[in-house]
Amino acid sequence: MKLIIATIKPFKLEEVREALTEIGVRGMMVTEVKGFGAQSGHTEIYRGAEYAVNFVPKIKLEIVVSDPMVDTVLDKIITTARTGKIGDGKIFVLDVAQAVRVRTGESNDDAL
Repeated sequence: MKLIIATIKPFKLEEVREALTEIGVRGMMVTEVKGFGAQSGHTEIYRGAEYAVNFVPKIKLEIVVSDPMVDTVLDKIITTARTGKIGDGKIFVLDVAQAVRVRTGESNDDAL
């Protein structure tokens, strides 16, 4: 099993969720986060005062999938979330040692 952590632009969330549901992803965790990378923030003007926005709003997706699904999920996130502009996000893939469904006690792939 693998844990896929993806950061994407907030307006892409629903489109990515629909695309992942179509390929059989049955669940994910979504968190509103702030961060910066190559984008590194920008300045805005509010009520006549200029101020720096050092952290940009993003959405963090956490998805656990079986090993055979990893490449399909990655491809779907990349093609759906890509705008071609700076700040499209990042994806990390980590190994998952164990998963347990609390309600039934099912473990590993059965818990997904």
